[in-house]
Amino acid sequence: MQKLDWCLKLKNGLKIVNLNERIAKVYLNEAKLSLERAQKNFKDNDLLWTTIVIYYAEYYALYSFLQRIGIKSENHFCSILGVSKLLGEDKVKRIKIHKEKRIDAQYFLKFDKKDEISEMLSEAKLFVSYFDELVSNIKGEEIESYRYKLETKNI
Repeated sequence: MQKLDWCLKLKNGLKIVNLNERIAKVYLNEAKLSLERAQKNFKDNDLLWTTIVIYYAEYYALYSFLQRIGIKSENHFCSILGVSKLLGEDKVKRIKIHKEKRIDAQYFLKFDKKDEISEMLSEAKLFVSYFDELVSNIKGEEIESYRYKLETKNI
């Protein structure tokens, strides 16, 4: 709860804003385009950028959910934490691992072997698909419930 409190107080952390279904769809589309880019990078044997783009595909999908329910965040840690509190830790387990792999690749030029990155790509497809389904089918009452839980920290 302490980390969630920090994210809710942070200037660019979790904020409840007006719903914006259009922006949610734009982020979801960007997630799908990023997956395509990751697949192309993988095919071209660019494992560094495949690793980086896999994470961003997942992040855009996750962020589309937050936007769909009217939550804004400019902090990746807080975005992932917020979704873990609303949907459960199991829904963000992979993105947390892929975030660390992205950091290693982007800042330390350290990345996995091709077969491991292929597995990451498969996991990313499932991750994006899950959020696509969630964002596309979420209803008003459910949205209000998520917003209320975050606003009241009733998580």
